[in-house]
Amino acid sequence: MRKKGALEQGCKERVNACVDVVLSGVKLLQALGLDPGNGEDHAVLNSKKDLKEAFSHFMQKGAAAERFFSDAVSFHHIAQAASEYPGAQLYVGGNAALIGQKLATNPHLKVLLCGPVGPKLHELLDDNVIVPPESMQETDEFHLILEYQAGEEWGQTRAPNANRFIFSHDLSNGAMNMLEVFVASLDEFQPDLVVLSGLHMMEGQSKEMRAKRLLEAVTSLSDIPTDIPIHLELASMTDQDLMSKIMLQVFPLVNSIGLNEQELLFLTQSAAGPHASLTSWNGVPDVGIVSDILFWILKEHGRTTDKPSDLTRIHFHTLAYHVLATVDGYWGNQIAAVAAGARVAGTQACATETIDTDKVSLKAPLEFVTSQTETNTKISLNPGEPVAHWQREGISFHFTPVLVCKDPIRTVGLGDAISAEGLLYSEIYPQ
Repeated sequence: MRKKGALEQGCKERVNACVDVVLSGVKLLQALGLDPGNGEDHAVLNSKKDLKEAFSHFMQKGAAAERFFSDAVSFHHIAQAASEYPGAQLYVGGNAALIGQKLATNPHLKVLLCGPVGPKLHELLDDNVIVPPESMQETDEFHLILEYQAGEEWGQTRAPNANRFIFSHDLSNGAMNMLEVFVASLDEFQPDLVVLSGLHMMEGQSKEMRAKRLLEAVTSLSDIPTDIPIHLELASMTDQDLMSKIMLQVFPLVNSIGLNEQELLFLTQSAAGPHASLTSWNGVPDVGIVSDILFWILKEHGRTTDKPSDLTRIHFHTLAYHVLATVDGYWGNQIAAVAAGARVAGTQACATETIDTDKVSLKAPLEFVTSQTETNTKISLNPGEPVAHWQREGISFHFTPVLVCKDPIRTVGLGDAISAEGLLYSEIYPQ
């Protein structure tokens, strides 16, 4: 991210990190001796049976999800089986660490990562990622990433597209243990941008601990100088009360938010926003519905003439397309930012340097309406100018289709790479 007139270089800072163990979900569940059955969502996983049912539920939808596994002993057993499974791969994990790792590929940037960093994660991090000594710990936090491919079957379940199911028994990130280290290091590091994530991990805490840590997070965020922009990356959640509190307490303190279609729908359901009665998306999310919810978030929780909120930007990403919604007068370079996010989605999933047209397909709607509640405009995609633009009451929307990888090599971390790339190209105007 660059400030108007500034060079696109400098420092970034963030919270929340782990090691991702990535492998085939179906193969791991088979290795654990679990048989396919009916899918059912569980807000918290208490057993292998809950894991099997939740995985099936989201595999059937082709939707990404993340859950906390409450039983430490059982989780340790599953994690050991996963890390020893042939073909399992270990990567940098955690939204913040993934965004930091992506930003660190830019030779002009230094990234300060404040999160629980164990020996394996430290080994995996880019040389441009600096870890303060207080963030180092003796053991790593492991998150298990169960991937599935488009058309893959498990019993009666068939995945409509490639995606992943994430679960962990992560107490360090859940307690936001590195929050104070993060804030204490701001003066010395002098960042150009703060990236915050991991608030969803608090779902594994008691309600009392959650309320306490959220309040401390709000206090810490309030201490960050106002000329340093803050981006909040959301992730899969199940607790509507926690989501509602994050909206009311945290949203006004950040400048920018990154989220996907599951998080967007959960957000409007948690606060009885527009289209809150919609239980799930049917195929590619309707652009008009997405636009209505993004508009409502910025009107309800963003900067307006009568609200002192700092929130002026939302980067929404789903498999088929991205939308960047910004309050007029605060951001520039939106066309390049949303296009860069879409480009990295296609290249990273296919593990190619540039878009290979033989390996991608277009799933975005070629025509759509810009709202399902207000007077709308019908937009037809123009291949010559693939970023479509419309405005609504002082808010600009930039839409671009994504060239979707047909046979993705890896789906985990795509949202984080999209947000990171979009931030790199975004231009914030000094106020």
